[in-house]
Amino acid sequence: MRTPALLLALLLLAASPAVQADPGILLFPAIGQPGSLTVAGRVLKDLPTPGSNPLSRNVRRLVVNPLPNAEVEVAFQEQHLKVKAGRDGAFEVTFTSPPEHPFPVGKHMVEARAPWGRGVAGVQILSPDAPFFVITDFDDTIAVSNVLHPKKLVESALMEDGETQPAVPGMAGFYTCLMEGKPEAAPALAVVSGSPWQYVPRTGVFLSDHDFPFAGLYLRTLGPKTLSNYKQPIIRQLLSRVPNKVILIGDSGEKDPEVYAQIRREFPDRVLAVYIRKMRPTEPATRFPKMMVFTDARQAAADAMSHGYLSKACLEATFGEAK
Repeated sequence: MRTPALLLALLLLAASPAVQADPGILLFPAIGQPGSLTVAGRVLKDLPTPGSNPLSRNVRRLVVNPLPNAEVEVAFQEQHLKVKAGRDGAFEVTFTSPPEHPFPVGKHMVEARAPWGRGVAGVQILSPDAPFFVITDFDDTIAVSNVLHPKKLVESALMEDGETQPAVPGMAGFYTCLMEGKPEAAPALAVVSGSPWQYVPRTGVFLSDHDFPFAGLYLRTLGPKTLSNYKQPIIRQLLSRVPNKVILIGDSGEKDPEVYAQIRREFPDRVLAVYIRKMRPTEPATRFPKMMVFTDARQAAADAMSHGYLSKACLEATFGEAK
């Protein structure tokens, strides 16, 4: 979802009647480690009610109003932290555990409560023994968004929903194989995307409906300060919070190769591999230094197998034997 689509949504809203709804809390799925977990969310003055069609739902999501300065209690693993949201309704809390009582590895739920509403989200605690975790882009990496075609991009952003937006063929199988078959500990997946945070519910539905593994969702706050260089701060935060090595996956439609090259320069000992889905027939090789460029998910999965990131059994079960 890019800024032109947002402008169109606002124009559509201006011609639509206002929709009243109750306040609520939107929590964002997250990943953490046994010693700490950071969870973010938004307090909303009027949680959007379901619309009759994707256009209505998406417009209502994009123009939802924050509830500023609200007090919220967030609970995880018998810990309860109180936090006050900012003027934009945003809040963030970090749970910590002593070494003798670490958070259990695996998937859990986190809950936020206020007198007028509650919100829940899934989280995953990543084992320090996991060989890596994965950070991925969303648009045109795992979901068909048509970023290179402005008209189709707007249609995708406003006329599609989690249930209807097409997935990039084979990518769910690629991520599933990366997550599975690790006897020491399962990796985790984090989606870092330019899609707006208002699309967290839509993105979660998309991932579930298309059989992607559970993912922490780190989406963008749209505004003048996030027109560029918005992914790097999020990725740096994730790398500081989760000490495991990382595999980066994106596409060449926008700036993923340049962003990931910068991250690898900053964290040379942390980045195991970079995979880039090629979006144009011809692109200069200089965009992809030491990156695996692919047009088909099986190519990426085969390369990952050759480096021991996924098993041959999962590759062949998912994509079939090589011809």
